[in-house]
Amino acid sequence: MFVSIKMFLHTLLLPPGGPLLVAVAGAWLIARRARRGAASPAGWSLLGTGLALLWVLATPVIADALSRAAQRYPALDADRLGGAQAIVILGGDYPRVSAPEYHGEPAVGGRLLGRIAYGAYLARRSGLPVLVSGALESAGMRAALARNFGVQTRWVEARSRDTFENAAFSAPILKAAGVSRIVLVTDAEHEWRAAHEFAGTGLSVVPAPQGVWAPARRTFLSYVPNAFALEESTAALYELIGEPVRRLLAAPGLRRQAP
Repeated sequence: MFVSIKMFLHTLLLPPGGPLLVAVAGAWLIARRARRGAASPAGWSLLGTGLALLWVLATPVIADALSRAAQRYPALDADRLGGAQAIVILGGDYPRVSAPEYHGEPAVGGRLLGRIAYGAYLARRSGLPVLVSGALESAGMRAALARNFGVQTRWVEARSRDTFENAAFSAPILKAAGVSRIVLVTDAEHEWRAAHEFAGTGLSVVPAPQGVWAPARRTFLSYVPNAFALEESTAALYELIGEPVRRLLAAPGLRRQAP
């Protein structure tokens, strides 16, 4: 129930849902007042605010700044894994259960494909075994690792629906195999929160963020809104909000990992 409520609020409040909701509320007030022959300054303010938020958050230069603010770990030196015994790759995207281009096999795309590619790179360099985690994504992750990167998955955790459950359900599998120190692969924005969830289970974590921020040359397109930038802003805002919420829920023991 908690996960369902969280996903509903994520969809409703974060971009594009949140700004659109503000804009729609403004449009409703304008229409309501217009039927009475009156103006609606509040309605126009809400409509303008909602549309302005969408424009700003879809601007690459703003998305870049938010992404940088959400990232707290530097890039990992792939030759110095600190005695880790396994690589854990987290899910976190909508999977393709049946991809026609792969003869109906499951596949992954978008941000998750970046995690898979980086996890495979680390696995091939280190020879460490791999665990993939995610209720919906694990089958596609496992298939992509083997098919596209030649990396076999040692363990599959296929129950988790969020980061808290990623850690809670993966830790017993790893500990049963004698693993106490892991390399944790996820998006750079997500790495801080994920590493703390896994550390809360008693595992030692080597953060391996994918998509680490790096300065980019600015052009006029950096100030032109696009869908990719809006997605980046949404992901960054989710983590900037998610970390305080994680601490808030962990403090009274509502969602605290068991070491």
